[in-house]
Amino acid sequence: MRIRFIEEKDIESVMEIYRYYVENTDITFEYVMPSREEFTGRIRDILKKYPYLVAEEDGIVTGYAYAGTFKGRAAYDWAVETTVYVRKDLHKKGTGRALYLELEHLLKEQNIQNLNACITWPNEPSEAFHKSLGYKTVAHFEKCGYKFERWLDMIWMQKFIGSHPDKPDPVIWRRNIS
Repeated sequence: MRIRFIEEKDIESVMEIYRYYVENTDITFEYVMPSREEFTGRIRDILKKYPYLVAEEDGIVTGYAYAGTFKGRAAYDWAVETTVYVRKDLHKKGTGRALYLELEHLLKEQNIQNLNACITWPNEPSEAFHKSLGYKTVAHFEKCGYKFERWLDMIWMQKFIGSHPDKPDPVIWRRNIS
């Protein structure tokens, strides 16, 4: 397995992975798959400040992960929201873990302190996955999403990856970290 930054050629593959979750699950609260133009715009916006990674095996994209802005105020700069999606037929094969570990490594180099994951609840596999990586549940919101004719809860899980110094170094972004 190879973990690398997303490239233009990967967009269709990443969209197909996400399409399954939009159309068949409540893991994402989107109802309709974004257009290629919208999806590409999202990727470009993320890459302005954070890593967007893909996992690849034998030239096939098997999953992706990225970090995004947690909240749009300067005081939140040291916190990000993390996201990972793996091809539906490849769960429990280490792809998500490999993506998240590389993402975490890159975010540490950016001086990020907190990782936050928003998870539809109940979702025991995702909750267990995040716990196995050191995340802990810090919030539970009830009936805040509606999809497939039912109300859904969400939880926020958090992991500290920094030491939270009194004067943190600024968040940096260099496309070729490491």
